[in-house]
Amino acid sequence: MNPILVTLSVLGTLAVATVGGYWAVVGVMRLASAGARRRNEGDGPESQSARDSLRGGRWIGYLERLAIAGSILVGYPAAIAIVVAIKGLGRYPELKDNPAASERFVIGTLASVIFAAICGVGGSSLLHI
Repeated sequence: MNPILVTLSVLGTLAVATVGGYWAVVGVMRLASAGARRRNEGDGPESQSARDSLRGGRWIGYLERLAIAGSILVGYPAAIAIVVAIKGLGRYPELKDNPAASERFVIGTLASVIFAAICGVGGSSLLHI
């Protein structure tokens, strides 16, 4: 394959996974928040206390999706476990006493990982055509 096309495919995949994943996670969080409001749960994943306790989450999410899509593109998907473990260990002190933040963390992480993995697999399949 042409080196320029390979470069564009890799950069495009990483950009879509990193930036596009933000919007996917926001959408999933809104759906989760709407479900909590329907059940009259005042402390759902979008509560102010959950948002306040997970500062820096947007940047962590960008880096997480970049690392996950990149690890799939280079053929080392086992790195996904490393990324998720580092994120979980780093957030543990904030999560252990705040159930709403914990719920927000799990929902956001799963949405982020799934989106990045789909992008990485799609980009990888483009490279192997």
